[in-house]
Amino acid sequence: MRLLEINSVCGIRSTGRIASEIAEKYINEGDQCIVASGRETVPEKCAGYSVRIGGSFDVYSHFALSAVFDSHGFGSKRATKKFLKWADEYDPDMLWLHNIHGYYINIEMLFDWIKKRPDMKVRWTLHDCWAFTGHCTYFSYAGCDKWKTGCGNCPQKKEYPVSFIEDRSSRNFERKKKAFTGVKNMTLITPSKWLAALVKESFLKEYPVEVINNEIDKTVFKPTESDFKERFGIENKKMILGVASIWSRRKGLDDFIKLAGMLDDKYKIVIVGLTEKQMEKMPVGILCITRTNSAKELAGLYTAADVFVNPTYEDNYPTVNLEAKSCGTPVITYDTGGSVESVEPGMIVGQGDVEALKRKIEEIVG
Repeated sequence: MRLLEINSVCGIRSTGRIASEIAEKYINEGDQCIVASGRETVPEKCAGYSVRIGGSFDVYSHFALSAVFDSHGFGSKRATKKFLKWADEYDPDMLWLHNIHGYYINIEMLFDWIKKRPDMKVRWTLHDCWAFTGHCTYFSYAGCDKWKTGCGNCPQKKEYPVSFIEDRSSRNFERKKKAFTGVKNMTLITPSKWLAALVKESFLKEYPVEVINNEIDKTVFKPTESDFKERFGIENKKMILGVASIWSRRKGLDDFIKLAGMLDDKYKIVIVGLTEKQMEKMPVGILCITRTNSAKELAGLYTAADVFVNPTYEDNYPTVNLEAKSCGTPVITYDTGGSVESVEPGMIVGQGDVEALKRKIEEIVG
């Protein structure tokens, strides 16, 4: 069997690692598999089964189109045409989609191609809500339910995928609905029960939905020796760890800052995944680390931590929770989306209740 996966990245960050692990599973079983991605550098270990969709210029052009005209998913025509010509020659028996947002592929051209291949089995793992909205990837933080009937006057126009000028969320909603419906032999996969329930209220409700929890490579994410505390002079501190690919208020960054001002000096908050610009604005009491694509290094950080805190306001089934637990570190999360599905009930606190978060940390690590 020939399998083709499509995702924004390959082999890095949560969705890229999920895609590469699926590829390796099928390859080890004797099948052919290629992961097509459009963003960033592919790790050397994945190079043998990866292809690139377009290049940096295509991504920048798509971003510019989206930022001005709110046309995310409708650029990259040249790159998509070239890729689909390659895909015809590869002739997959099964297509497995992941994140098809990220400024690298044209969704209308992709789904026109899919619909011309009715015998091809299609699976689509939804890692967020973008597939059935007119703009955003999540809407619970904004308290918006326009996605149920038709978007417009988007309250999150300046959130990813940012549009600085136009609001075409109503038109985008209709274009996505037309493109994504009517596919023969397609099954949707959601990592959480929470997202599965939302899908059944959306225009994608015609498709069967399977809940398949995200998995991680437990041969990598396991208790791992690390000299992190010694290197940073915090060996006598209780280490509170937060990890995200992209930090924002929705991921709980502001709550970490509040928490830092509430804890005494026997604790040390370490945040991984911040940009250089974000690091400049962080208070002195927080130890800031830029993003790492090294899973082994990340496993060492999880292991060094006394507790992992995920104060997210919007999430599906975050792999960071799984990774921390697999490294033997207790996980505390807000009562948010699918994040609660991977942690113990006693480790959940109400959204935004930083005082309760503080008490829970003190209860867990002393």
